Amino acid sequence: MSNPWIITTLTILIIGLSAFFVAVEFALIAAKRHRLEDAAADSHSARAALRSSTELSVLLAGSQLGITACTLALGAITKPAVHHWITPVADAVGLPLWIADLTGFVLALIVVTFLHLVVGEMAPKSWAVAHPERSAIMLALPMRGFMFLTRPLLHVLNNAANACLRIVGVEPVDEVDQGHTSDDLRELLRHSAQAGTLEQESSDALLGALELTQLSLGELVAEREKPTAVGPGATAGEVRKASHRDRHRRILVHTTGGQPPTHVVHVRDVLSLDEGASITEVARPVEALPASLTAVRAFSAMKAAGTQLALVDHADGDPTVVTVTDVLSYLLSTGSVEGRRS
Repeated sequence: MSNPWIITTLTILIIGLSAFFVAVEFALIAAKRHRLEDAAADSHSARAALRSSTELSVLLAGSQLGITACTLALGAITKPAVHHWITPVADAVGLPLWIADLTGFVLALIVVTFLHLVVGEMAPKSWAVAHPERSAIMLALPMRGFMFLTRPLLHVLNNAANACLRIVGVEPVDEVDQGHTSDDLRELLRHSAQAGTLEQESSDALLGALELTQLSLGELVAEREKPTAVGPGATAGEVRKASHRDRHRRILVHTTGGQPPTHVVHVRDVLSLDEGASITEVARPVEALPASLTAVRAFSAMKAAGTQLALVDHADGDPTVVTVTDVLSYLLSTGSVEGRRS
């Protein structure tokens, strides 16, 4: 086939198809699922894009099949034609036939590679990444049609690829994980505060909330003074004196044998008792939490137990206490998260 018009038309068609498959591939990977879900209510194309995003491995198999077919087609149609056109020109300028043939081959390879790499792959990839949702919605229906026609072959290719992955210990997935890390959200909050789109006070509170998901109880109470405690046989008068001395309202009650405290008594509960009265009836069990537990999980545990105070069990030191107020104060305090931690 040497008709230049036919070759040119086929080349444009092949490169266009290659660009289509590349754009579909990158658009579905980069598109935000929640935006597709928002558009799906009013757009059949958006619903098609959403369906494709839930079977990403099959879609990628279809894209790769299409790109590979286009590459082979360019090599089978365009490259020989360009070679055929260039060789006589090189021969006409007086080059030996073998040099003219080699020149035609190299130039044909350069032309085809440029068209395929730049026009057929890099340009559509950049467009799809720059406008992922729009390109995904625009290209969804024709891609679904291609996947419908080639689905048996795509399943064979996809299953073969998944089997190769499992051999090396990798579990294939059909959807892209689009969750944001706490570092991503933290940077977004800082940027929003600096840009003035979010008040600094709100930014600090939200940063504190993010920090609580990683902050351990041990870090939260690292500088905490030793809690006030009384012996197992303490009286109401001793509790009142300990509270007055250390300015603490909740007093831990030690058990016999030097074991960590298991009960706590609030000073208000002993105000009406006689000086020598036992505190056994007003002492309540105290929740014990490991120091490695995150602050947010500790808050949930105290809320579920209906207690305002918990004992923080340090594996290599004396126990300390944490209160719901401690967690809320950390969350709502002003200033940077790093400053509060330091």
